[in-house]
Amino acid sequence: MNKKKSKQKSKSKITAQLTLKGKLEVTRSGMGYVVVDNTPGDVLVKPGDFNTALNGDTVRVKVIKENMRSGKKEGKITEVVTRKQTEFTGHLQLSTNYAFFIPDTDKPMPDLFIPLTDINGAKNKDRVVARLVKWDKDDKKPVGRIVSVLLPEDENDAAMKELLAQAGFPLSFPEDVLEESERLPHVLDSEEIRKRRDCREILTFTIDPADAKDFDDAISLRILSNGMYEIGVHIADVSYYVHPETELDEEAYKRATSVYLPDRVNPMLPERISNELCSLRPHEDKFTFSAIFQMNAKGEVKQYWLGKTVIHSDHRYAYEDVQEIIETKKGVHEEEILLLNDIAQKLRRTRFSKGAINFSSQEVRFKLDEKGKPIGVMVKESKESHQLIEEFMLLANRTVAENVAKLKINKKPLPFPYRVHDQPDPDKLAPFIVFAKKHGFSFDTSSPEAIAKSFNSMLADAKGKPEQHVLEQLGIRTMAKAIYTTENIGHYGLAFDYYCHFTSPIRRYPDVLVHRVLESILEDKPMIDKKMEEKCKHSSERERAAMECERAGNKYKQVEFLKDHLGEVFEGVVSGVSSFGFWVETVAHKCEGLVSIVGLSDYDDFRLVEGDYSLVGRRSGRVFRMGDPVWIKVISANLEKRQLDYEWVINGGGEGKVKSKK
Repeated sequence: MNKKKSKQKSKSKITAQLTLKGKLEVTRSGMGYVVVDNTPGDVLVKPGDFNTALNGDTVRVKVIKENMRSGKKEGKITEVVTRKQTEFTGHLQLSTNYAFFIPDTDKPMPDLFIPLTDINGAKNKDRVVARLVKWDKDDKKPVGRIVSVLLPEDENDAAMKELLAQAGFPLSFPEDVLEESERLPHVLDSEEIRKRRDCREILTFTIDPADAKDFDDAISLRILSNGMYEIGVHIADVSYYVHPETELDEEAYKRATSVYLPDRVNPMLPERISNELCSLRPHEDKFTFSAIFQMNAKGEVKQYWLGKTVIHSDHRYAYEDVQEIIETKKGVHEEEILLLNDIAQKLRRTRFSKGAINFSSQEVRFKLDEKGKPIGVMVKESKESHQLIEEFMLLANRTVAENVAKLKINKKPLPFPYRVHDQPDPDKLAPFIVFAKKHGFSFDTSSPEAIAKSFNSMLADAKGKPEQHVLEQLGIRTMAKAIYTTENIGHYGLAFDYYCHFTSPIRRYPDVLVHRVLESILEDKPMIDKKMEEKCKHSSERERAAMECERAGNKYKQVEFLKDHLGEVFEGVVSGVSSFGFWVETVAHKCEGLVSIVGLSDYDDFRLVEGDYSLVGRRSGRVFRMGDPVWIKVISANLEKRQLDYEWVINGGGEGKVKSKK
């Protein structure tokens, strides 16, 4: 017995010395929990033991107590490794001798002390953006400075900035980063040009959204003497300007991605780089990193070359321009555009024949007034002009990954940021298969390839039918999330054994890493980055944060748009169901809101049938199933919560009572 007790004491002592790294999550009550990857049980941290850490920060926590039976742990934070957020929205409290910033947050955090020299023209009670600049262990209060004042008339601007700040994306660049970017040379170095493959005499152009300013990629085309087509995919050479261990690089890594909100881009790199030096603007010589392919008319790659180049873009197209050329067969360089489109469509067909899944995509864009208020909604679908660029970018990304994967150092693969996509989760897939069967679609689950083939058959057969949208939405939910990692498992959705992101280094940090690794291989000095997996995890986390931020931005604009349409009736489609109601997406604007079960109680007592994705009325048998057409009235639009509330309207208001289901 005594031996057992001494063993337990010994074990407790070892545990007490344990220091873990994880992410701090602060509850509304003020208690904190450090969530540690691959470790069961969070570490409880009391408010007095945060040691300057804030919600979302990556920290080191020392475990001071552990219950051996329950596994519950308590600890003290010893170090803030990285801060999730350094900029906050809130209000300024100004007096004669001092100022404080009071943050707008439901997660408890201390006010920031603002020196009067750093209030940046703000007045008492102004809504502002503040940056945390210093918080030493011995400081009673963190020190900040006011970055900008949020004017009452600029409500849209304030809302978007708040979304970015809450997601941990800085709203402005530090002075030293901007200074470093301004020092970069505008004129291309003649000696560097001589080191590169010169593609300036080859027809080259960019295809981007009409409002884009950061042109990451360009396509070139020429016919070779052997009758083959030389197609170049030229990517902005960001790594020429942004070097490791510089202020620019550290800031780009911290952000890891640009964030695209309805009315703005929050860039990964300062505009001097993203919109000027690296942007492949027409009629300017630019340094690029290229994948150049020799292909035949069938779209088969016979030979490829990877390396540094210098290009000169001859023309800048918007997607709409290229689509018009494809449809009318007329326009600037129409022969080249039509040839590239023909090859791209062949690449696309080949990809799907090998098991890539053909989910169609729709993009909602808002028409905004000068204050950023939405005055219209446009739904854009992927057309052949988009697919032209997509297919050649996929080809370049895949080729680079395949090329790097061949190399082994001491029989080990080189640390490299692959873009991977796992196979569908069987638990998520099972109820979807049952649902699809009710619509007449059967699934072969004998292998991952068979599942992909079943998905494509279903998507092709459902095209144009009422259930198309719901089958696509539910199908996407069965899929794993694509991530960055050094452990290559292939990309299931694209049906590629090897894949990476090489084609957007202006807006994605993993692409910069890919360029650096590839360049080191081409120079025969393979780069072994021992922190590559950590960088991959960080990039994946920032990508998720950006996507959530973008969704929240779109939702805000949807709510803001329908705020002017309260009481109006619209046609919609049931887009989700739960025990407390169902969601409806309007057909005209793709704006999603909730029809509460409380509002339905006047008609019937509805219950959720999970396997059928439906709500069923006990008395009437009335069914609300995902994909069903319905009419709704907009009854509430809450901008603060980014929430729309709808009321079900029977047959668009043309019927007085519920009809029983026959």
